[in-house]
Amino acid sequence: MSGHVFHEIYIHLNWHTKDDQPLLTPEIEPLVHNYLRQKCGATKGVTVHGTGGTADHVHLAVSIEPFVCISDLVGEVKGSSSHDVRDPRGMKAVEWQRGFGVVSFGKKNLRWVLDYVAHQKEHHAAGTCEGRLEKVGEEGTG
Repeated sequence: MSGHVFHEIYIHLNWHTKDDQPLLTPEIEPLVHNYLRQKCGATKGVTVHGTGGTADHVHLAVSIEPFVCISDLVGEVKGSSSHDVRDPRGMKAVEWQRGFGVVSFGKKNLRWVLDYVAHQKEHHAAGTCEGRLEKVGEEGTG
């Protein structure tokens, strides 16, 4: 399909850990972010540009081809990560709360979004968060 359709579809995704628990510890966060990058990158029509977050939520910047259903993508990534990512003891490392946030953005804003995603801890510590990139709906998959 994409060979016959021009597309530049960039989206920012975010979702929280179950009950906003600080599950993404310094030990677990790299495992989860790596898994999210690998899972999204292995999904047909999805290109991962960046991941970030804090102890209780994740952010992803991705581009997608027109045939990708965003809610299916998020549901698959959240579900498989909560099932597959294990801590060093072999225990389940993370559970996600229901819902997610998605915001589209233009290619010219990719660098800005990547910077925002990469510096989540600093933004939250300084109170410089972008409200629309932090919102998570109550409805959704996962």
